Amino acid sequence: MSLLYAEVIGDPIAQSKSPVIHGFWLEKLGLSGRYDRHQVPVEGLADYLAQRRADSYWRGCNVTMPHKLAILPLLDRLDPLAERIGAVNTVVREADGTLTGYNTDAAGFLEPLQPLLDQTHLFRMARVLGTGGAARAIVAALAERGFVVVLAGRDPAKARTMLDELTAQDDHHAIDLAHFAQATDFAFDDREQCLDLIVNASPLGMTGQPPLAFDFSHAPPRSVVYDIVTSPLDTPLLQQAREAGFETVDGLSMLIGQADVAFRRFFGATPPRAFDPELRERLTS
Repeated sequence: MSLLYAEVIGDPIAQSKSPVIHGFWLEKLGLSGRYDRHQVPVEGLADYLAQRRADSYWRGCNVTMPHKLAILPLLDRLDPLAERIGAVNTVVREADGTLTGYNTDAAGFLEPLQPLLDQTHLFRMARVLGTGGAARAIVAALAERGFVVVLAGRDPAKARTMLDELTAQDDHHAIDLAHFAQATDFAFDDREQCLDLIVNASPLGMTGQPPLAFDFSHAPPRSVVYDIVTSPLDTPLLQQAREAGFETVDGLSMLIGQADVAFRRFFGATPPRAFDPELRERLTS
């Protein structure tokens, strides 16, 4: 008997933790479904979607590097948020075989920050490092929550274009990523009732990638340091942040948060989040 299934696609894909997360929830809920990983090269993306579109047991897929932007023209429709962000990380096969693209990265990124976002602040600023598909979702989400965004990339012009596309205000700033690698003697003003974030939205620091060069003299007092990298989970950036006395958020928080939204669409069920501590143990064992 065939089972309903979903999967995660990318190239490479062996490092993805999504099968563990979705498989854990299916197990806990006692649902008869499965979640796989499938390596899809760039040149094979169109053929992959054509084959899956014809499979009524396929509920959809999560999309990781390098397909979050390339997949856009291959879909039948985009959710308004995904269209605004210009990146898709979740594809759902509808009953009629059409494919809809969603972006759950924004919601997943914000989930662990919600207790802070529920507070009132006089000022919110986020230094976001990276200009890829995940960064697009993060910038859009933060701007919507009242943050002034400083977006850093190897190409500041690309960062500026991204800000102009994703934000309605003109008070955001684009800067060269190398700026944050060098120490600064900038004297931060009083940060009481302010919320400051440092976000690594790039693959730098990931296993097999160069490290992220960030000097913590650029971090205002009481900043929260958030690294979306999941392999390794405890990145050098997070280790350095803790040593410097900053609160940290790791990449599993965003990964589990975005998977929650996708799981509901794939399997029509609510993930059993009471088991998050057990899920984290499984993901890190």
